[in-house]
Amino acid sequence: MTDVQEINEIGQLGDYRSAWQSLLAQTEGASFFRSLQWLEIYWRHFGAGQKLRTLVVSSQGRPIGILPLVVRSERTKIGRVRVLTYPLHDWGSFYGPIGADAEAILTAGLEHIRHSRRDWDIVEPRWVDDSSAEAGQTERAMRSAGFQASQTVWNRTAVIELRGTWDDYLASRQGKWRNNFRRWQRNLARQGKVTHVRYRPRGASHGDGDPRWDLYDVCEAIAARSWQGDSETGTTLSHASVRPFLRDVHAEAAKAGALDLNLLELDGEPLAFAYNYYHDGSVYGLRVGYDADQSRAGTGSLLYACAIEDSFERGDHTHDLGVGSFEAKRHFLTRIVPILRYSHYHPAAPKAQLLRLKRWAQGQFFEREKATTLKAGA
Repeated sequence: MTDVQEINEIGQLGDYRSAWQSLLAQTEGASFFRSLQWLEIYWRHFGAGQKLRTLVVSSQGRPIGILPLVVRSERTKIGRVRVLTYPLHDWGSFYGPIGADAEAILTAGLEHIRHSRRDWDIVEPRWVDDSSAEAGQTERAMRSAGFQASQTVWNRTAVIELRGTWDDYLASRQGKWRNNFRRWQRNLARQGKVTHVRYRPRGASHGDGDPRWDLYDVCEAIAARSWQGDSETGTTLSHASVRPFLRDVHAEAAKAGALDLNLLELDGEPLAFAYNYYHDGSVYGLRVGYDADQSRAGTGSLLYACAIEDSFERGDHTHDLGVGSFEAKRHFLTRIVPILRYSHYHPAAPKAQLLRLKRWAQGQFFEREKATTLKAGA
């Protein structure tokens, strides 16, 4: 017999800090984004206008799972709709229940949602990994709790599977790119000493939680000089809309042993950065940047290659390069993974039903376009 307790105040989650950390260690496909530390900082910066609905699933008085959810009002072409979903907000690729039995946690949590006062128009677990067991688990849990489970693709992410050795991986890349890679190496080496700096602290529990603000400030400075430096969409570390949030997360990531910061230097002068989060052999690429003057020298690609080679040596198993910019990532990725969403549209919510029909029509259009393309290429 399971019991579900709903928590709506972020401050009350501190009582479950130890349980959260223990359950996160049992979670398949976990990441720093699922930690309580990340949620607390996210909520401090972006929680306004959202309702927290974190569900603690217990058995015999002991927490066996945690399901962080939020209700947020989202703007669509047919007006605003209230969506119950995970609190990831597209900062990472994947999210889900916290604990060993994801399906049981999600089922119990959704049953609680179904029988509680409705404050949503759409129930929509997003950021589900199409390549993992969570896809089937999410669909089964929703149907078991009495919800529809309409599956659509939310986004796609570029992933590097770090199997075998660096030499195996390099040999699998296109010959033209390998030639360019070696040329970039030679050209940069002629200019001076090339150094790859990688800072991955083990965390405060190991006496190794220094955030190294000197390194972070270098990343920010490069971001401001990069080709994305003038962006107003929050795509860089230095952008005013996200800078305070990312700095707060940086300090906590270092304490948690979840920081992975990379720099490429020439004679001690930084040329490029790759700022990542790390969890149990998995690297997530949050932001990258390089000096705009160095774009033709391949410094961004060289740093990627250095980090990937080092990850092979460290025994990492996955590097998620993130969504979008596939043209720039195509030489490195080993596969593109769909990021799924599962949707239940409440029958008494008119805008939700209109959105359901709109998405259905879009799906039909894409299927026709796909069929036409395949026929033309036959």
